[in-house]
Amino acid sequence: MAFDNTVTVTGNITRDPELRFTPGGSAVATFGLAWNRRWQNRQTNETEEQVSFFDVTCWNTLAENVSESLVKGTRVVVSGRMEQRSWETQDGDRRSKIEIIADEVSPSLRWATVEVIKNERRDGGGGGRNQGGGGGRPPRNQPQGYDLDEEPF
Repeated sequence: MAFDNTVTVTGNITRDPELRFTPGGSAVATFGLAWNRRWQNRQTNETEEQVSFFDVTCWNTLAENVSESLVKGTRVVVSGRMEQRSWETQDGDRRSKIEIIADEVSPSLRWATVEVIKNERRDGGGGGRNQGGGGGRPPRNQPQGYDLDEEPF
């Protein structure tokens, strides 16, 4: 199934991935990603910079692999979809944020090298997209406003 809101972002991880599990046992990893753009201001001849920050969420096997493999500062390429979540604070204020739900996360090889170690399939399955728990989307039975017994991270 194709999504119209696919996004690919390359940037640096701003905090170590945090691995949690839903009450149903699904792995969820979250981390921050920063992307910066530099350019020369033609009027002042000074270098200017703009930084964008993203929250990234990974599910299932992808979440476990990300938490085992990546650390703060790693340059990665994240592909997935953008999703907005809303919640109410303890004070009754409404909050929302847009995050990237990752389908794929990989190290950028522009300024680094990596050693790839293939994992054995963890829960069997017949291969194909999102088989064997490797997809980046929440499982079908996981509600969109997932609950990790805490406020959104």
